[in-house]
Amino acid sequence: MIFRAFRVFLPICIPMVATGFVVSGKAYLLAGTIITFNVLSKWIPLAIARVRDRHVARILSLCCNASPNGQADPLDIYQRLCINIHGSSRAMKKDFLTIRDFTREEILATFKLASDMKAHPENYASALKGKTLAMIFEKPSLRTRVSFDVGIHQLGGFSVSLLPMEISLGKRESVYDVAKNLERMVQGIMIRTFAHQIVVDMAKHASVPVINALTDYSHPCQALADYLTIQEVKGELKGLKLCFVGDGNNVAHSLMFAGARLGVNVTVACPKGYEPSPTALQHATEDAQETGARIEVVHNAFDGVMNADVIYTDVWASMGQESETEKRKAIFHPFQVNKQLMARANNGAIFMHCLPAHRGDEVTDEVIDSPASVVFQEAENRLHAQKAVMYQLMK
Repeated sequence: MIFRAFRVFLPICIPMVATGFVVSGKAYLLAGTIITFNVLSKWIPLAIARVRDRHVARILSLCCNASPNGQADPLDIYQRLCINIHGSSRAMKKDFLTIRDFTREEILATFKLASDMKAHPENYASALKGKTLAMIFEKPSLRTRVSFDVGIHQLGGFSVSLLPMEISLGKRESVYDVAKNLERMVQGIMIRTFAHQIVVDMAKHASVPVINALTDYSHPCQALADYLTIQEVKGELKGLKLCFVGDGNNVAHSLMFAGARLGVNVTVACPKGYEPSPTALQHATEDAQETGARIEVVHNAFDGVMNADVIYTDVWASMGQESETEKRKAIFHPFQVNKQLMARANNGAIFMHCLPAHRGDEVTDEVIDSPASVVFQEAENRLHAQKAVMYQLMK
């Protein structure tokens, strides 16, 4: 009994002693508060646990009275204590499955971090030292593969690439089994797949962070890189207009979600019958109410790009839709981004494409190779944006 009590209270006492230096003699009040809330949290639903975090953070703030140099983050102190008390960082786990997983403040913080990593990569060379990222690919990739692989190595970590023939998700092994195996060997899971539910299930079952590198519903890493690029070129994001021309696909969804969070007006110009998912449109419209952004769908490309600051397009037939290629060419031809369409946008408008591009279909050479095109700057920023995401989730 004495030994068990020792094992229970030692992990609590150590952080309390350390915290005592910060809270200036009020460690007893702080310890009692944290222990009480953590005991209750084992029996109270997650919603109550979140409220607990906010209240304890406020208590910590009062006890700490911040720090003299403004460096201490009360919530961070509390979360670190949770890790010591529970013996793991499970309570801290955060995933990146859709842009909507990040608040406006978190997205802007990610941009700031990505920009610093881009300017001073040497400062982060050991940020994830000794940590491993499992990269699951069920769809082929160039930018995703290289940016995540290079990114984790530049942060001091390692990568393990897993191809379809090696794990065959849902066939050779269930998503649950893959998640439970990987969580014991790696510190993060990146997955590029078809059905969005696979990513959701992976995150549900894995105790390590899961990053969505693309699903048929969402492409959040791409959207982060896109808006980071727009910020680099245009400066202030709020109030800009982005027009996505083409199929209302996963990229369109993520651009709407991020635009709604950041106050960017997003217009999707697409043929009838190829609109974004009603659920995605509803979520984006609801989120936009907080920032005043306007999210809309139109069926005429020339109307859509009017007064646009950014014109964005993607392939007309995504992976898995190859059988529809010829049919889609006829339907989407009026939505080709060419010189005439670019002329309807604002002066100084930029052109973006997530790549790969089918030149001569959704975009002409004279546009993608023009001074207005930022497609390769956009592609490079996949590296920096994803490094920032990995750092925040895996550190």
